[in-house]
Amino acid sequence: MTPPAEHLTWLLRSMLSIPSVSGHEGRLAAFLAEQMEHLGMDTHIDAAGNVHGAAGPVGAPTVLLLGHIDTVPGAVPVCRVGDLLYGRGAVDAKGPMAALITAAARATNVRAVVVGAVGEEVPGSRGARHLLRTLAPPDAVVIGEPSGWDGVCLGYKGRVGVEYEVTRPPLHTSSPEPTAVEAAVAFCSLAKDYLRAQYGSADSIAFDAASGTVVSLRGDLSRAEALLTCRVPLGFDFDAFERHLRRHSDGTVEFDERVAAVRRPRSDPVARAMRAAIMLQGGDPVLKLKAGTSDMNVADRWGVPMVAYGPGDAHLDHTSDEHIVLPELHRSVAVLDTALSRLATLLKKRAADATRPREVLSSGTG
Repeated sequence: MTPPAEHLTWLLRSMLSIPSVSGHEGRLAAFLAEQMEHLGMDTHIDAAGNVHGAAGPVGAPTVLLLGHIDTVPGAVPVCRVGDLLYGRGAVDAKGPMAALITAAARATNVRAVVVGAVGEEVPGSRGARHLLRTLAPPDAVVIGEPSGWDGVCLGYKGRVGVEYEVTRPPLHTSSPEPTAVEAAVAFCSLAKDYLRAQYGSADSIAFDAASGTVVSLRGDLSRAEALLTCRVPLGFDFDAFERHLRRHSDGTVEFDERVAAVRRPRSDPVARAMRAAIMLQGGDPVLKLKAGTSDMNVADRWGVPMVAYGPGDAHLDHTSDEHIVLPELHRSVAVLDTALSRLATLLKKRAADATRPREVLSSGTG
């Protein structure tokens, strides 16, 4: 079923009106399952809480449209001001999710499987990892993340979170021995200095550079805790980083996850289809690499063509001013419609090339 144009705006506003902070996505998943069923899609909610919808002919190339339905905490009043629609998740990533659902419902020559994953905004990517264990690899993937209607994201940095705890005997402030909180400060410097020395760059947010951000630091003379989030490039040696921190610190060091960076070539079939579709909509495609992470870092393990795409300005992610421009939202659906159609042709050709017998040159004289 092809939803009317005004349905997209209504759908996103409804999604924004249902809070879905990580760990509390159930209401939104149920709502989306109901809406996708009304659009004629096959729907279900899996054991992890991910909501699934599928449309298009069975047997056609399968394209997974993977968004996420959880948000970070923080209320942004849902309201429309002209062409701007405000609300927590408008950009990250309910806007892209609404676009994926609308495009999937229109699919005619691919099997479009759209999934709203849970737990993307917290370490672990629980929803995406469940899909890796339970779904057969699709033929291609579009990750629903804000890239701008005319942008295509080819890669994301990796991530590792580091927690440090230390205790010290009670000391007088006149003691020359470092206090617990001073030890925590020194640990943060140790981690950041290593990243800078091993993977440094004049531009700390460059895709090939590593950086560490102190997320929290609290303590006193006898006890202290620090938490760092580290963004890391392709080829980052997690084991060496861990050994260095454990060797040079006398506190407790824990790591929350190891997420490798991912980068796709501009020749990726999904990237080619998206770029062509953007140009047909009058845009000049912008290829992007992101300093953050997404479910693309997890889904990359399928080893299939993949990019991230979706409406919205990523600079508004997690902010109190989070909003999406509605004409951009609608334009992104038109891009997805065209890209899915073109991708079907590219995937069929790719499959045919993979099965075509190769000619073998013989040096014999027979």
